[in-house]
Amino acid sequence: MAFSLTINGHRHTVEVDSDTPLLWVVRDEIGLKGTKFGCGAGLCGACTVHVNGQPARSCLTPVEMVDGADITTIEGLANDSQLHPLQQAWIDQGVPQCGYCQSGQIMTAAHLLANNPSPSREEIVNAMTGNLCRCGTYARIVAAVEAVAGGVGHYEPAGEDA
Repeated sequence: MAFSLTINGHRHTVEVDSDTPLLWVVRDEIGLKGTKFGCGAGLCGACTVHVNGQPARSCLTPVEMVDGADITTIEGLANDSQLHPLQQAWIDQGVPQCGYCQSGQIMTAAHLLANNPSPSREEIVNAMTGNLCRCGTYARIVAAVEAVAGGVGHYEPAGEDA
């Protein structure tokens, strides 16, 4: 079947089975490799994208459920050559280790900040709870979100002991 999706502002028509997970459409049909396959059961968050502004686990989302939807992947957060403030904070705070979960982590944090620009530490921790990091950089993830919170794009990078 043919499905029409707007991904990162670009319209795509794909011919796939209706139950094909959005993750495989994004990665294999469209060629955007930033969204990762983690557990395949919607438990780890590595595959998180935004569908009509809401976070969604793309490994569990059949393409038929998002026909006509506006989808944003990690590649769609940056503005031309300018990184999204969260992407820059991730770098500045030294968050990535293996990097595998990072796109899902950032997409979850971006949704949080879009809806609550000044979350408390507890709100950040609660929002990020559904995303797993095998490297255990949770403190740095919270620090990166806090660095951006309240002043999207204007913050001071943490020191070496963050």
